[in-house]
Amino acid sequence: MKVKLEYIWLDGYEPTQNMRSKTKVEEHENFQGTLEEIGNWSFDGSSTRQATGDSSDCMLKPVAIYPDPARDNGWLVMCEVMNADGTPHPSNARATIEDEEDDFWFGFEQEYFIMDAETELPLGFPRGGFPGPQGQYYCSVGGRFTKGRDLVEEHADLCIAAGINFEGINQEVASGQWEFQLFAKGAKKAGDELWVARYLLDRLTESYGYYIEYHPKPIKGDWNGSGMHANFSNTLLRTCGSKETYMAVCEAFRPVRQDHIDVYGAHNEQRLTGLHETASIHEFSYGVSDRGASIRIPLMTVNKGWKGYLEDRRPASNANPYKVAARIIKTVKSVEAHTVV
Repeated sequence: MKVKLEYIWLDGYEPTQNMRSKTKVEEHENFQGTLEEIGNWSFDGSSTRQATGDSSDCMLKPVAIYPDPARDNGWLVMCEVMNADGTPHPSNARATIEDEEDDFWFGFEQEYFIMDAETELPLGFPRGGFPGPQGQYYCSVGGRFTKGRDLVEEHADLCIAAGINFEGINQEVASGQWEFQLFAKGAKKAGDELWVARYLLDRLTESYGYYIEYHPKPIKGDWNGSGMHANFSNTLLRTCGSKETYMAVCEAFRPVRQDHIDVYGAHNEQRLTGLHETASIHEFSYGVSDRGASIRIPLMTVNKGWKGYLEDRRPASNANPYKVAARIIKTVKSVEAHTVV
């Protein structure tokens, strides 16, 4: 049987990396869809800002594989980019994650706008004007306020069929704005699944005449921006049962506020204004059930006796989940080293 392996990787564009992919067709006697059955591949890094023309080969190292429900005998292969000598390429943020035991669990809430490729406007936005003010679109039903449901439902089905731990969808506050949620035990796995889910969404738009806008504030004015809220926990947060420990973890984020902002997505200052359910990019705050804070302490965590997770609401919709997870893990681990539960 011949199988189609879609190798997916992140390019070297800055400040926002793009997904790239190409197909390798291989013949296998009884392919089971495991990493052990496939090998590394290479690509022209001079075409993706990852190498120069006189030494252009970069290596693709498969790190996760999923069935591709849209192709016969197809598989989606998420890859890390490696240098020719086998070391991680500078653009390889996955390699910077320090979570070898998968102690950190992440749930990402990916917001985005569905854009009409012809008008280059979000669905529901007329040329030269605006739809009705936001408010009616959030979790709406019916053709007057709900735009793009066919695409969103098909994307959800594809993700579930691919084996991604897909947890939900909803229309967001602005017209044409949607969100999906994923959860994984292990920071690298969470990042892999979000990138593959993004890939499936972007590829699907090719059949609709749409494209996905991940810019955190594509529509200026009194419209919500798009984020990629990061819900996170580790053994400490899941088991401590201590308000004091939670306060120490939250406070650890304060002195490294800028370090987090630096990897939370380009143009995020346009979204983090202190309005539209955001905290100001220039300040740091946290609070129980506070969606206007930098970090929200879920009421569920408090009700369970301070055992649960935290939500960092600052990452932008165009943020790299590998970079977000790596920075959060570093900050939380700095507390663990000095906290006795």
